[in-house]
Amino acid sequence: MQQANDALKKWRIIFMGTPEFAVASLDALYRAGCHIVAVVTAPDKPAGRGMTLQQSPVKTYAVQHRIPVLQPTKLKDPLFLESLSEYKADIQVVVAFRMLPELVWSMPPHGTINLHGSLLPQYRGAAPINWAIINGETETGVTTFQLAHEIDTGNILLHRKIPITEDMNAGALHDQMKLIGADVLLETLNLLAQGSIKAKPQDELLQVHQGVLKHAPKIFTETCQINWHKPVDEVYNLVRGLSPYPAAFTELNGKKLKIFSAKKSLTQSAKPGNIDTDRKTYLRFGCTDGWLELTELQLEGKKRMSVPEFLRGYRFE
Repeated sequence: MQQANDALKKWRIIFMGTPEFAVASLDALYRAGCHIVAVVTAPDKPAGRGMTLQQSPVKTYAVQHRIPVLQPTKLKDPLFLESLSEYKADIQVVVAFRMLPELVWSMPPHGTINLHGSLLPQYRGAAPINWAIINGETETGVTTFQLAHEIDTGNILLHRKIPITEDMNAGALHDQMKLIGADVLLETLNLLAQGSIKAKPQDELLQVHQGVLKHAPKIFTETCQINWHKPVDEVYNLVRGLSPYPAAFTELNGKKLKIFSAKKSLTQSAKPGNIDTDRKTYLRFGCTDGWLELTELQLEGKKRMSVPEFLRGYRFE
């Protein structure tokens, strides 16, 4: 594991993040010897049947390691801004957090840097991991960049590429990316503290892509519904790109059927939306040019299970 160099150890760092993806970066900085003076994360939220308040994964880590925690409801709240300024941070680091107002990201003398789960400028937005797989990409990566006015448009600091294999789903890519991203983030901070890195405007990289940009908007329910009148490759990529969460779905006898994993086969014998099963070992749906054979699923009101397990207890109408 990398260590913070002497220049970086002198910097006071505020870390901003909420989900488990961000914990890997926070842990890497902490273990490297960085001086994390505070963590900013989402307020506790009620969850579960009892609707008890739940801490974010980042807050849980910070509390365990005795790092002060700020949980603003509004980022422009004067009390929050006053508390933030009192920590006198040299730099702020953002990993999987909300959009910051300028008076927050411009506060430290070295500004604020962000870790993003794509090779910017491609896949700007909330769901870069999902959309890279949904679109059938064979390569993605992580990027560190300086925050600016428009979301995900700041000057690039470092890139690192990550291959996407044909059987990789969003969960597997997420788990790999959070570790690689943490390493790239620490490397970025070391170079910044030494003054040995030059930020590159994204406009320069846009020329490489000939102005064609792919976006990564938030995933909605309609994004997850399978259209069987599409090629099997597209449906297969949708399943991978939404697994394990929120999961692609279709309907089976009027109930929602989530699909977590599948196999594909190209054949002209399939008809879009048709179901084929031996009621024991396989269940497959027709696409325009082949079959998508389900391997792991969850029917509404039931637990997640393998197809043979599902077929043992299901009766087709």
